[in-house]
Amino acid sequence: MALQKTTSGKVDKRTKEYKEMLENLKKARKAKKKKEKEAAAKEKTAKSKTSTTKTTASKSTGKKTTSLRRADGHLDMRTKEGKAAAERMAKARKAKGSLKNKLKKLFG
Repeated sequence: MALQKTTSGKVDKRTKEYKEMLENLKKARKAKKKKEKEAAAKEKTAKSKTSTTKTTASKSTGKKTTSLRRADGHLDMRTKEGKAAAERMAKARKAKGSLKNKLKKLFG
């Protein structure tokens, strides 16, 4: 059934048809939002599945360490191994840049 219009040409909001139309639009928006959310979740899980575990050899100790890497190749800092690696890197940066070590290099 066609929507009834007022004398000014606008849709009459008091009619049953208008209210049904609004309900249908609301359901459609909700379904669209749910579908987008599911697609985003699917994409997120697909991304996490594509990340692989890489094995790298440490220069100083020679033992192999495995750490989970993201799809773009960076360490995943959310994992235990990633946090440990970040801590080691921070410690190394601190040691490299300390005044004591610079003096050792110059005079020792």
